[in-house]
Amino acid sequence: MLAYLIRRLLAAAVMLVVIILVVFSIFFLVPKWAGVDIATSFVGKQADPHAIEAVREKLGLSDPIYVQVWEFFKGIFVGRTYSAGGDVTHCAAPCFGYSFRSEQAVWPVLTDRFPVTLGLALGAAVLWLVFGVAAGVLSALKRGSLWDRGAMVVALSGVSLPIYFTGLLSLAIFSYGLNWIDGKYVSISDSFTGWLGGMILPWITLAFLYAAMYARITRATMLEILGEDYIRTARAKGLTEQVVIGKHAMRSTMTPILTMLGMDLGALIGGAILTETTFSIPGLGQAVLTAIKNQDLPIILGVTLITSLAVLIANLVVDVLYAVIDPRVRLS
Repeated sequence: MLAYLIRRLLAAAVMLVVIILVVFSIFFLVPKWAGVDIATSFVGKQADPHAIEAVREKLGLSDPIYVQVWEFFKGIFVGRTYSAGGDVTHCAAPCFGYSFRSEQAVWPVLTDRFPVTLGLALGAAVLWLVFGVAAGVLSALKRGSLWDRGAMVVALSGVSLPIYFTGLLSLAIFSYGLNWIDGKYVSISDSFTGWLGGMILPWITLAFLYAAMYARITRATMLEILGEDYIRTARAKGLTEQVVIGKHAMRSTMTPILTMLGMDLGALIGGAILTETTFSIPGLGQAVLTAIKNQDLPIILGVTLITSLAVLIANLVVDVLYAVIDPRVRLS
């Protein structure tokens, strides 16, 4: 198991380096090939030419691409100093860039917004896993029943309806209409109950979409597994239905569920843009949306790297869970 973990960690480290190189190239090299002046996008098209040149000098955009990549890598570990003449700006480690639009380092923005998005993603993930997997298993066990048909209709509705529609509908009914839930985001440091009340509707809205997908994939996987020879053998040996389903069928069913969870949770940690915008939640999704509107490349670059890192870590955890669920994985 230890050797398996070491291999996965080394592979994750290499993948992280590749991700940084690719993302950096997308934001700094590809626009240059397309004839886009990156310095102009940082300070705006109406900026003074001297200001544009100062930003170009500060960011080292005239340096070769390998020098720019090295400076970016070095800034993550030891910090970075942006200087142009007598104008000096220091970005403390870990430095993921500096936004000259908002005049702030990217890392504090990410660390300020990250816990908000993490709370949204984890809370919704618990809901969609519990209800989605449970609904899928029951539908598979009661195939063709009224429950099966009703659950799949609800799942199809959840997949089809966009988040901004279900989010606004839930706000209109439960917050503005019935006045059961305030619906306004409150920081957990200010009030836990206020934070919980403000997160219930976003959790349910986000979980409704993903629970629908998980219910459908769980049902399809469970139906396939229930027809396998080893399930028939377990039943022939006289094992109870609870043992057959809980110990044998569910273990195989959880493999594709874990794969989906790693991708979905990692992507959501990078920012649930629609959900955060609908409910005015100050997370990474809302930050990147604002950055796109303002053409604030450093913020977009930082959120992209955080999203990639979250997906990478989530998939690493999923790989470890694979080894726990199925011992054949760590022996391969």
